[in-house]
Amino acid sequence: MKEGRIHSIETCGTVDGPGLRYVIFTQGCLLRCQFCHNPDTWNMGAGKKMSVQELVKDIKGYLPFFQSTNGGVTVSGGEPLLQVEFLLELFTELKKLGVHTTIDTSAGCFNRSPHFIKNLDKVLELTDLVLLDLKHINAAAHKELTGLSNEHILDMARYLDEKKVPVWVRHVLVPGGSDNDAHLQQLSDFIATLNNVEKIEVLPYHKLGVYKWENLGLDYPLEGVEPPTEERVKNAEDILNRVKVI
Repeated sequence: MKEGRIHSIETCGTVDGPGLRYVIFTQGCLLRCQFCHNPDTWNMGAGKKMSVQELVKDIKGYLPFFQSTNGGVTVSGGEPLLQVEFLLELFTELKKLGVHTTIDTSAGCFNRSPHFIKNLDKVLELTDLVLLDLKHINAAAHKELTGLSNEHILDMARYLDEKKVPVWVRHVLVPGGSDNDAHLQQLSDFIATLNNVEKIEVLPYHKLGVYKWENLGLDYPLEGVEPPTEERVKNAEDILNRVKVI
């Protein structure tokens, strides 16, 4: 069986999809988000190699929790789609057990090359839900905030709509970054063009991962930036949820 590069595992997650979740954080990411709370996931060559067989054996012990809470397995990161063949084998095995499957992705590696799309389509056939992180609607601001443009990320949002894959949109609210009413309205307008969005979540920026930047010897780019107020979070929720979700 294939092996994946795994950063860590959370066995009873409650914020990465419905019900209680077994959350697998994969290693490797192309984005360099200024607010990232897991910069130790960036390096593709780090992490622990784990086989699908190892993971499934452990996951089987949590099946009663999934069944009682309508939970399942979420693969997050890092960026899980950097290991799409591993993801395909894992989800194939999980579906044999009747497990609800979720991918949490920022779509940083999405492209429409035949090879990538062929594997992605196979994975999506086995995926019940995608948590899609839309960091910023403006391409220039997105590049400043994450290191990459958002063009291919928005393209993946459209692709998931084409494939009719259920999506929860997630948006990290960063004061001075993504917390801008005009940009939030533009994001809302974009989401309104999609027909597969079930839920929109605003995730307030926090500083819980700053110590990881320090441990890695990295300068934290948002030094001095405080989490958004409850009023600004509510404001963002109101703007984004003007969209009629399915």
